[in-house]
Amino acid sequence: MSRPVSDAEAEPVAALEAVRPALSVPYTRALPGARAAVLTRLWRALAHEPLPWITGRERAYDALVLRLADGRRLHGPPSDPYATADHVTEVRLDDTPYDRPAALLAALGVPHGAGFAAELDAGTASLALSRADREEWADREDRDGPDHRDHREHRDHGHVGPADVPPTPVWAWEQRVVDGHPYHPGCRSRPGFSVAEQLAYGPEHRPVVRLGLAAVDDCEVTGEWPARLRDGGRVLIPVHPWQRAHVLDRRLPVTDGPAARPLMSLRTLALPDGGPHVKTALSARLTSSVRDISPYSVRTAAAVSALVASVAGRTDGLLHVTRTLGAVTTGSPDLAAVLREPPERYAGPGERVLPVAALPATGLPRSPAWLADFARLTLTVGLRLLDLGVALEAHGQNLLVVLDAATGAPLRMIYRDLADIRVSPARMARHGLSAGELTGRLVTDDPTALRRKLFGSLVAGALAATAGSHTALGEALAAAVPDLAHTPDLEVLSHVTLPAKALTLMRLTPGRTGDLWAALPNPLYERAR
Repeated sequence: MSRPVSDAEAEPVAALEAVRPALSVPYTRALPGARAAVLTRLWRALAHEPLPWITGRERAYDALVLRLADGRRLHGPPSDPYATADHVTEVRLDDTPYDRPAALLAALGVPHGAGFAAELDAGTASLALSRADREEWADREDRDGPDHRDHREHRDHGHVGPADVPPTPVWAWEQRVVDGHPYHPGCRSRPGFSVAEQLAYGPEHRPVVRLGLAAVDDCEVTGEWPARLRDGGRVLIPVHPWQRAHVLDRRLPVTDGPAARPLMSLRTLALPDGGPHVKTALSARLTSSVRDISPYSVRTAAAVSALVASVAGRTDGLLHVTRTLGAVTTGSPDLAAVLREPPERYAGPGERVLPVAALPATGLPRSPAWLADFARLTLTVGLRLLDLGVALEAHGQNLLVVLDAATGAPLRMIYRDLADIRVSPARMARHGLSAGELTGRLVTDDPTALRRKLFGSLVAGALAATAGSHTALGEALAAAVPDLAHTPDLEVLSHVTLPAKALTLMRLTPGRTGDLWAALPNPLYERAR
């Protein structure tokens, strides 16, 4: 068994004494659950991803046994690749049990595993910190009552309706997503962030973040850059305070800018008074990769936004795309920003809009009938756009749903952040559409790449995490698929397996760009047998 507390897990205890003493006890209580959450995600990867040092997998009674290339064996519970519950509390490597995911990965001794193990150790501590703050927040509400200051603004944080209650803004729903990515072992990995910085910038800690404004003379702007973010002839680029402290040249003039609310992606924030969402450059590794804003993304921002909005217009109002209003780059991914519409503008009276990843936080029952309706809506939208030539990266962070506030029924979808979509000029041409002069990494006519992009993010991502299990996902797909248009892309749902990003394999394959893929069992195929 791994030792009770690692150095990474112990570090926040001392830090909390200085910045948030009230979180110390809840943090310690949250550690075992955080370990189980990360270990569950790691065991899922070991059970299902094409990791080259795993040579065989076999079921044995109520256990799963993995054979390693060096002759050792891993023993753990059966793995449902679509489950979201934290159910793995121990995995045995031969006769040695492990309850800490980082210790297990280190013991495996696989190539590039040491660095990832350190990330998992720190990520486990970060997840425990997030869960502790949720616990302390709930305790505070019980103690101080429902009119505590954190709740006065938006009293419907935990439910969808009723319709006469002012709508909860998207940022408030996003603050309720505590555990991060439902399937990535690095679900709360934030290397380079101190405990104080996590509390100050992490959306699940409900902070207000003071952005900086960098005044630049030489930059490239696409779209409309607002007057309030200009100073004479200079452009004011919103800067995340972490980026300002750790990455940018201290000689760069940066002044204090507006206060904003961080969204799930951490680097994107909602400006006040219903203003646009601003995507800042934040050169830190979050889950699989270092996130930045490339000059290519800025140069293509306006064209891609207009193109996808026009294609979405062919969905009979079932999909809206938050338009990119403006984008700016200095030629460096370290200093850039994108402004886009807030998704709330696409919700009418008596409607609520929230990210799909936040659905578990609504208190919505998500009955089999509701899941079937939701699957039918999302697949109708995703497949229609794919047929027209746009493959969405439709995971639970990018995809939002408009709900009837009174009934919770899913009405329409909203998509945001076009940086990782794929566009097929050939498919668009078949429908009398044009991709214009768009070139670069977003463009491909490869049907496998296009289908992986959509099905890997939507079915094995957003739908699976909403359903929460192999069985529930299969039931929802079985109810929805007969009502879908039978395009060639729909055949993917009749295959033995479904594509999903091999998230752990990607982290253990440094230096390689692009996605790597796993083949997960298709619950719809299994139901049809």
